[in-house]
Amino acid sequence: MCRLFAITSEDPLSPMVAMEALDVMREGHDGSGVGLFLRDLAGPFDEMKDAPILSGIFTDKGLKRLDRYMMDIGFITKFKVTIKVPKAPTAGVPKRDVYLVRAYEYPEDWDDLGQEERLARLVGIRLQLRHMGEAKNDMIVFSFWPDVIMIKEIGDPMAVAKHLALDRKELSARVIMAQGRQNTNYAINLYACHPFFLEGFSTMTNGENTAFIPIRDYLMSRGVEGYTGYQSDSEVFTHILHYTVSRLGLGLEAYKHLITPLQGGAIESHPNAAMLKRLKQTCRRMIIDGPNCVIGSLSDHTLFMAQDRKKLRPGVVGGRPGRFAFSSELCGLDAAIPYRDKSKDFQPMHLDTAIVGPDRQEVRICRQTDPLPLPH
Repeated sequence: MCRLFAITSEDPLSPMVAMEALDVMREGHDGSGVGLFLRDLAGPFDEMKDAPILSGIFTDKGLKRLDRYMMDIGFITKFKVTIKVPKAPTAGVPKRDVYLVRAYEYPEDWDDLGQEERLARLVGIRLQLRHMGEAKNDMIVFSFWPDVIMIKEIGDPMAVAKHLALDRKELSARVIMAQGRQNTNYAINLYACHPFFLEGFSTMTNGENTAFIPIRDYLMSRGVEGYTGYQSDSEVFTHILHYTVSRLGLGLEAYKHLITPLQGGAIESHPNAAMLKRLKQTCRRMIIDGPNCVIGSLSDHTLFMAQDRKKLRPGVVGGRPGRFAFSSELCGLDAAIPYRDKSKDFQPMHLDTAIVGPDRQEVRICRQTDPLPLPH
């Protein structure tokens, strides 16, 4: 099993908080990789919330190709974080040329575009860069989006953190998600490393999704540009979340009704029975087959945890007003927020979605048996 950790805080935190939580859960990951997702950024990025930030790994030649491409389409560098790795190799961590975190100014000819069109174009650029990199094996592009940084690498999480000096002040954030991988593929591909991200939505999963193929095929048939790639069976969780909110216009409370719909008498007695039965029928090919524990975040900085019906992957939520964490194990939560009312810690069951909103004041529990907020 992989290990997951996420934290949301009023005060900016270093990524090392998440790395240390993963480290105390080290028996649950095998050093095959770590993924880190930062949003609601602080430090120098706090003053440039609208600037798209490109995150990835590049060879020297790949960086030159990137620079030519971005210059040709009118993007100008606004700010960058230079990650210089130590000359001495770190055991288990590949030697790389450049880890890139770079914020850009939008092209001048985008000035008249609406925000929705701008963001849609960013998705296309990210995918184009990914294809370019896969063709020559010189670019790995994780994200290109405002107020978001993603870092992924092979190796033990703490070893990678020290190798990249992730305690630097430029990388502080108020929402952090991290995964320590347990490799279940024959080859290690960083695009298969959680968390995954699309247009403001991010998820990471501990488990396996044996219904991956029909879900992937259904999503790819929806005509959404970002529904592609799929090096991991867990990436569909991000895209189903995106589909729930962005395409169906439903709230987070509806997410579990797509991936694990109610059955039998439970759906018949639900206050929104007619709607849920239609949703179950029309979206039946997005029903997952676990076990899975899912942690995710929305563009408004909401953080959540949900379990599937099998409830065979652990997860716990706890904290205090202003700071809450979601963890695969209690020891990870203890490492990050030791001073809290532990009697209020909560382990979501198969009907629950545990939610901490952008105000970061409490854990709200949404049960699938509750009335569903209807779309406006």
